[in-house]
Amino acid sequence: MDEESNETYITFDGHVEIHKYRRLYFMIVFIFYILIICSNSIIVCLIRIHRNLHEPMYVFIAALLINTLLLSSVIYPKLLIDFLSEKQVISFSACLLQYFLYYTLIGSEFLLLSAMAYDRYVSICKPLQYPTIMKKTTITVFLAFSWLFPGCQLAGLATMSANQKLCDFTLKIIYCNNSFYKLFCVSSRAISIYGVVTFLNLGGLPALFILFTYTRILIICYQSCGEVRKKAAQTCLPHLLVLINYFFLISFDVITVRLESDFPKNIRLIMTLQLVLYNPLFNPIIYGLKMKEISKHLNFILGHIKVKTKGNTN
Repeated sequence: MDEESNETYITFDGHVEIHKYRRLYFMIVFIFYILIICSNSIIVCLIRIHRNLHEPMYVFIAALLINTLLLSSVIYPKLLIDFLSEKQVISFSACLLQYFLYYTLIGSEFLLLSAMAYDRYVSICKPLQYPTIMKKTTITVFLAFSWLFPGCQLAGLATMSANQKLCDFTLKIIYCNNSFYKLFCVSSRAISIYGVVTFLNLGGLPALFILFTYTRILIICYQSCGEVRKKAAQTCLPHLLVLINYFFLISFDVITVRLESDFPKNIRLIMTLQLVLYNPLFNPIIYGLKMKEISKHLNFILGHIKVKTKGNTN
């Protein structure tokens, strides 16, 4: 507790002993953060610039990558500061804000993936109705809902958590996630119930909806000609890879919170870094390589850079 400001501070105990190599850790994480910003921004800019990418599918991809950038920015700046600090601490209010933003954006990611699944479902299963269903208004509503609904859900949890008394001031992690609840003096039944409802609304129901839509797509593809199967494979495979990857990473996040005492600190740090490093780089790589139109524009840019480089060297 800070006596002058009357602010409560929480210590992170998830870092390894970094004092000796703090600059090295800082540079590694900083490079990854720059790579995440660049890789996601390039795909978003390509979608924004090229008119043939102004289709609903690509708009949702751009929204997903923007969401990834926002999620990374919730974690990385504080993490970089911690690597250069003697003590890894955060104020109670800042921890609450990081927790709120972190899970709000995770919820948004699931809803955006649901919107993408619905877009592919309409495109493949109801191709004649696609232009009338997936209008600009529909896309705007999906995007607004994906970003606003999780925030409204998590605002209630954050407000209830802000009124809880803390009896512990140490988190065995490197950022504020569900472990936050273990600091409370008394476990709140209301928060637990609200949390389960929020999890179902933002994770469970979207996952079931995605499962249903892709099941329908697979059935239609099985009954259709090879051209339809090829189209489905080209557009649905990247979405499925991203969804599977994201599901396992979030499951890992939940499991490590429950079993944190069973993990050595070094192992826990490495596995947690996988969550914050791997997923933000995975999305742009998958969409850049697997989506034909995006890949075509990327190859054009890379080819232009190679020609320009050779011209300068000659």
